[in-house]
Amino acid sequence: MAMTLAEIKKDPVITAFIQKADEHLGVMGYTEHGFRHAGLVSNISQNVLIRLGYPERQAELAAIAGYIHDIGNIVNRKDHGRSGAIIALNYLLEKGFDPLEAATMVGAIGNHEEECGEAVNPVSAALILADKSDVHRSRVRNSDLATFDIHDRVNYAAVHSFLNVNEEKRSITLEIKIENSICPVMEYFEIFLVRMMMCRRAAIFLGCQFKIEINGNVLL
Repeated sequence: MAMTLAEIKKDPVITAFIQKADEHLGVMGYTEHGFRHAGLVSNISQNVLIRLGYPERQAELAAIAGYIHDIGNIVNRKDHGRSGAIIALNYLLEKGFDPLEAATMVGAIGNHEEECGEAVNPVSAALILADKSDVHRSRVRNSDLATFDIHDRVNYAAVHSFLNVNEEKRSITLEIKIENSICPVMEYFEIFLVRMMMCRRAAIFLGCQFKIEINGNVLL
């Protein structure tokens, strides 16, 4: 019988992969991609599908894919979605997952990068929305504000972010609060515009409209 999400979270293999992947990215100067990010993306991915009325099992697959989506970073940051998908495929089949369910999750993991990814199934769309909406100051590793790059500034300036799914209006809104004294809103779009367009396509795949609300103002 296939493992549950709770069991996967306790699996020493997955734990080691997430820990090491985050360590590798830390050395390269990237923001946090560890257990906080994995858990948050997992929860949001699942909630998106539940709120939109998808079957519980499909939402569970989204939660699992969300939790392990960044394990490819143990190999390299470049194309980590593809390498992570291959690692995940072997792992999921070994753990007894149905091949069709494994293929669904692998498709989501392999398509979550904005450079080469697209929503290919509901699990994939939910993962994209969850992953790209995680902008928050808790992800910043650098403690020296004077040496912040633009990614550090934008994430540190984001003191609140929430993906609001309205099933009645079929809308998905990324609500963000940014401290303008740390970075102007324009810098957010400078680095995240491609990601937001990817979210828009993912929302459309789910039959929804995607919106961005920053400091109470709807901008997209």
